[in-house]
Formats: sequence, structure tokens, C-alpha cells
Amino acid sequence: MALIALAADKGSPGVTTAAVALAAVWPRRVLLAETDPAGGDLVYRSAAAHGGPLNPNTGMLSIAATARRGLVPDQLWDHVQPLSGGLEVLVGLGIAEQAAGLAGLWPTLGRAFAQLADSPHAPADVIADCGRISGETPVVEMFSQAALVLLVSRTEPEAIARVRDRAAALAAKLHGGPRGAATLATPLIGVVLVTDPGDSAKLVHQVNDMLVAAQTGARVVGTLADDPAGADQLAGRKRGRLDKSLLIRSARKVTADLYQQYGAAWSVPAAGAHGTPGPHGQPAAGAGR
Repeated sequence: MALIALAADKGSPGVTTAAVALAAVWPRRVLLAETDPAGGDLVYRSAAAHGGPLNPNTGMLSIAATARRGLVPDQLWDHVQPLSGGLEVLVGLGIAEQAAGLAGLWPTLGRAFAQLADSPHAPADVIADCGRISGETPVVEMFSQAALVLLVSRTEPEAIARVRDRAAALAAKLHGGPRGAATLATPLIGVVLVTDPGDSAKLVHQVNDMLVAAQTGARVVGTLADDPAGADQLAGRKRGRLDKSLLIRSARKVTADLYQQYGAAWSVPAAGAHGTPGPHGQPAAGAGR
């Protein structure tokens, strides 16, 4: 199974861009799920495959009623919409108040997402955009089902301090206490830094030292380029060769490294892959259901 949950602490935006970028170059079929209880962004920034807008009522909002009667992983596909370019998306809530309809269902959703990779009909990994989290954020109830929890952080000193503290808090919640550097626990807590590529090597070393000293058990698993132009292309706000952007090139490196280290544990028969981003800032089409 492979549920990869992306989240951030206060003051570290960029989770949606990171989630879309990683999903766009994911080497197997992938479902991008907008699970931020505060609401999703893709319905506002991305076009559907038919050229019109995404339907805000088909996605996390529609799945809430289904999940209350039990949720088989393959039922997720009934609530999915393809973006222009083919990336399959479970559209997020419209406003934070709608999250009340998912109360008590987050563990059910987490299990369905994690088990989708084992579906005999339409297997896929799930990348979940969980937005900004705190101790009371209900989406954290999905994390115990994840293979990876990736905290997205920028590199200002306060952002790095917050991601260290958030990693420590998650380790206590998910693993029962602090972890040494050599201790492996599931889910693995990783950090993805959004940074200038020229500064990445030094920053990775510094942040890893902080994570080890705090006994979080977390470590930096990769860096994404701080590339506003690439982010605009990915969101469809700007034209250009997205596949040549620093953002997508760095996303390819992150996914390649993740698969080199953990792919054997996620091995299931592949139904396809998303390959390269398509024109005008949208990911290329993946395999059909």
C-alpha cells in the first residue's frame, strides 16, 4: 500500500503545489486527494478534462455520505474527476464548515486510501494534500494508515523550527514517543524543503541535524525548487515548458529517491503511470480506470 500524506505547519504554504507536482510525475497510477479540512484549492485553479470547471460537489463532499455506509477502496473512483491533462483528483471541500460532515470518517478514508494500491480492479497510490495541520486537525487521524507523512517546509528559521516541532509532535502521536535517528517506525515522517536549489545541500544537512537532535525520527527526504514560474505553469496560470521547469525537475528527483528507498515495499501490479506533465501547466494523462 502507498498512502503518502503531505502537510505543513503554520507559516509554510505550498502543500498543494508540492502535492500536484509529485503526483504529476509519480511513476505509477496515482490519485491526488485534497483532504485539507479547511477546503481545497484545485476547483479554483485547475480546469477539468472536459475544459470546463471542476464540480465542487463531486469529491470529498460527495464521498462523506458514501463513507458513512462503509467504504470499499474502489468506490473512491466514483468521486474522482480528471484534470485537464489527465491527473485524477478527489476534489476537496469547498469551505471549512463542510468538514463537519466528515467527522469520525477520517480513519475510514485513511484505510480506503491505503488499500487502494491493493485493488484487483484499479490499483493506485494516493497522494493526500492535507494542508496545514495542528494538534486538533482531524485529518491527522488518517496518518496512521500512511506509508509516508511528508511535512512541506520553507527554509526561513521560524519555518524550520516549526517543522522540527511538528515532526516531534507527530512522532509522539504516531509512534508513542521520541525516536532516535536509527529507529524506523511506520509511518515514516519525512520533510520536503522548498528552497533555492543552490542552497539545498547545506540546508538539508542543517535541518537533518536539528531533526536528529530533537529525536523526531524524521529526516529530509528531498527538496523542491522554489520556482514561482513553475508553480504558475502547474496551476495553469502561465504557459511554458513545464517539464523543463525547476519545480518539475526537482519533483522528479524527489519521487525517484522515494522509490529507490521505499518502492519495494509498495510493489503492486501497475495500472499505468503519469509520466510527464502535459502542455499549458497540466499533468499528462495517466492510465484509464
